[in-house]
Amino acid sequence: MRVSGFSAVRLGRLRTVLGGHVERGEVPGLVALVARRGEVHVEVLGTTEADGGGVPMRRDTIFRIASVSKMIGAAAAMTLIEECRLRLDDPVDDLLPELADRRVLTRVDAPLGDTVPAVRSITMRDLLTFRMGLGVVVAEPGACPIQRAMDEAGLSPGPHEIPITPEEWMKRLGDLPLAYQPGERWMYHTGSQVLGVLLSRATGRPLGDLLRERLFEPLGMADTDFHVPPGKIGRLPAVYRPDPEAGLVLDDHPSRSRWDHPPVFPSIGGGLVSTADDLLAFCAMLLGKGRHIGARVLSRPSVEAMTTDQLTERQKAGNEVFFDGNSGWGFGVQVITRRTGLDSTPGRFGWSGGSGVCVYIDPAEELIGILLTQRQMTSPAQPAVFRDFWTSVYQAIDD
Repeated sequence: MRVSGFSAVRLGRLRTVLGGHVERGEVPGLVALVARRGEVHVEVLGTTEADGGGVPMRRDTIFRIASVSKMIGAAAAMTLIEECRLRLDDPVDDLLPELADRRVLTRVDAPLGDTVPAVRSITMRDLLTFRMGLGVVVAEPGACPIQRAMDEAGLSPGPHEIPITPEEWMKRLGDLPLAYQPGERWMYHTGSQVLGVLLSRATGRPLGDLLRERLFEPLGMADTDFHVPPGKIGRLPAVYRPDPEAGLVLDDHPSRSRWDHPPVFPSIGGGLVSTADDLLAFCAMLLGKGRHIGARVLSRPSVEAMTTDQLTERQKAGNEVFFDGNSGWGFGVQVITRRTGLDSTPGRFGWSGGSGVCVYIDPAEELIGILLTQRQMTSPAQPAVFRDFWTSVYQAIDD
């Protein structure tokens, strides 16, 4: 199908370029979707396992979307803010007593006992913008005592299921000091995990039920969840991690996957699975300023707040690998702030997932791009297949 505003010839390069990554064995398979002005173009290439194994990829293959879950969690949070059940700048102490009366390290690499009192409480805004004071420390692994403490407590981000309950996870988090004062510095990931616990406690409902009611059912996202029902497990591909010497190393396979049952800790930091079309429905709602097929899911101001850079340059400091000099962070999404290349349109927003997925929305171009693979990322820097996908999409624009 011709997609509005694209050159058919140039859009054909998309399949050629992505097909090269599959043919070279860099990714076993992929699903790529581009939508513009109500029209959709999809490429489905390769297989669900490396070396041509498994079954052919399908448009409805179910992928682990990892940190793309953060976008969905933030949208769910905004529905509660709209109802005044939560407020952006209220302390979260009542619902998250584990985070009340925080101690804060005097410097990020200080011993754990070298602390001062927090100058204020953590707020909902801090969780949405990753400014709660704790998260990924951009340094060599184990270089700081707080890094080692988070690793030992099972609180550091990673690709695998969290094996403890939200209550135990929060208890362990509450036993540690913050690395920075609330609001002082952007630190990746941990805020989204805490946000999920907060949403569940605020509503008295399991997080999965909350997401289904407020987002998945209204948007028709039938394949998005924290697990894959037995009847759908055959649509879940294997996942691989790249190794410089061994190539692609199997990390998770549906035959021994934990995905066939609900997790102990449902994580909006990185625990959802989804499909290209489910993600298209979610992205179309955001592109439509909160409307989806005539129904309003979010208010326009909520979407605008989510997709506005909420950070100062000082708050971004030390995280240049995430922001690349041309972006900031809204509520659950990266926001592009200046053009430095083909795809860095100011106002473009979205995020990538460490499982090998990438989802962005470009309001200025009326564009949605979704790339789903099963090759894990090894750093915040975008892998070649992501870069080539976006180059191919943007070079095809023809209006």
